[in-house]
Amino acid sequence: MNGLAFFLFLVIVALTLVITYYASKRTKTTSEFYTADSSLTGWQNGLAIAGDYMSAASFLGIAGMIALAGFDGFFYSIGFLVAYLVVLYIVAEPLRNLGKYTMADMIAARFDDKKVRGVAALNTIAISTFYMIAQLVGAGGLIKLLLGIDYIYSVLIVGILMTVYVVFGGMTATSWVQIIKAVLLMIGTFIISLIVFGKFDFSIAKMFHQLKTATPLGDAFLTPGNKFKNPLDTISLNLALVLGTAGLPHILIRFFTVKDAPTARKSVVYATWIIGIFYVLTIFLGFGAAAFVGHDKIIAADPAGNMAAPLLAEALGGDFLFAFVAAVAFATILAVVAGLVLSAASAFAHDFYSHIIRRGQATEKEQMLAARWASIGVSVLSILLALFAQKMNVAFLVSLAFAVAASANLPTIVFTIFWRRFNTTGAITGMLVGLISALLLVFFSPNVWSPEPGAAIFVGEPLFKLSNPGIISIPLGFIGAIIGTLVSAKKADEKKFTEILVKANTGIGRV
Repeated sequence: MNGLAFFLFLVIVALTLVITYYASKRTKTTSEFYTADSSLTGWQNGLAIAGDYMSAASFLGIAGMIALAGFDGFFYSIGFLVAYLVVLYIVAEPLRNLGKYTMADMIAARFDDKKVRGVAALNTIAISTFYMIAQLVGAGGLIKLLLGIDYIYSVLIVGILMTVYVVFGGMTATSWVQIIKAVLLMIGTFIISLIVFGKFDFSIAKMFHQLKTATPLGDAFLTPGNKFKNPLDTISLNLALVLGTAGLPHILIRFFTVKDAPTARKSVVYATWIIGIFYVLTIFLGFGAAAFVGHDKIIAADPAGNMAAPLLAEALGGDFLFAFVAAVAFATILAVVAGLVLSAASAFAHDFYSHIIRRGQATEKEQMLAARWASIGVSVLSILLALFAQKMNVAFLVSLAFAVAASANLPTIVFTIFWRRFNTTGAITGMLVGLISALLLVFFSPNVWSPEPGAAIFVGEPLFKLSNPGIISIPLGFIGAIIGTLVSAKKADEKKFTEILVKANTGIGRV
């Protein structure tokens, strides 16, 4: 066990629990639990969005992916960053103007139908759970490497902590944990990147030249095609990454934590700058791990490469930097999983329980109780699923969640805002077709089935050959929404659409 790392782990856990304690005193109403009473400023929410977005996939998964697969790993950095342009120009302001607590609120602003709200809530829970599995896998591998604790117990530790944050502190605690984590992560990443760049005499040309001989890939390290042999796989991945963020529930609910749409837009600008700088620095993390840790050592620590960044910190700065980076990675996971639990719990308590089961008649106390029990239920489910995904790269797992989000949520969000003829049948069909097609394609893909024992969850030939379903499931989500609308006998309420269009773009009439 690394004593220093263990001490820093305890410091971060203690700090986050103190935040949760004080936040719990301010979390008495549903508005405070779901949205921190819309009290965050633009820069605070920007940092929190960055903290929510720069997950275990970003810090652990991408560094390992670049170190092992070279150029193909950098696709993740590019896709994650470009995605925020879609969020900024299409989603952020309309979502803030139309919604209150959840993404389903936005859809329900136009379609006041329980089925629409229920399906939107189902999508939120499915996507949040998928995404959370990746974070818990990263957490399990990290704690196992540092403290020698078995993977199962590592996942349980993180699961218990994330449940405590959400159940007692709600969005206020979650937001401040994310803000602190974003600052720590940027500091740690910058320090490592600076040391790596210094090792190459601050020369980009020298760094690229040395990497041609530093890995078993040789010259191929700097060219695409090492991981994604099929060009369709590359296109599918990038479609999922670029379009998926605009459908991620835990990112979308962050726009309800600010007072108005202009502040939401400012927070996206702040987040984009922070995220952009971070993803540029992931090049140095991946290249540094390839050059100074080595392919074999990365694989030995974790076959999926998830421990490349902590191992690089150890190689460059000894025990202290290793302990600091590992503790930051731990904080990264805690912050993100708390946001995910909150988004899923909000969907269940606010959408299913309050609006569908209780028909809007639930009291504040009953809604708060439902939200807290939902948080516990989501955490338990995610922990159980994470125990079966130990050998998967966390960046790759997150890309699958992005594909589901882009397929299930984005078509309905876009058509709700921009298509006059869109109706309830189209909304329900689009969401269900996107969700089911994405999940089915993932289940029949090489991620789940492989002829080689141990390479995937099940042994067998995959029916769907692509690793990411985005290239098929995203168009299916849009097509499902279009066909559902066109074949439905129900006419769209054009007066309601005009009202929504004005409200989405101006905020007039927003509650």
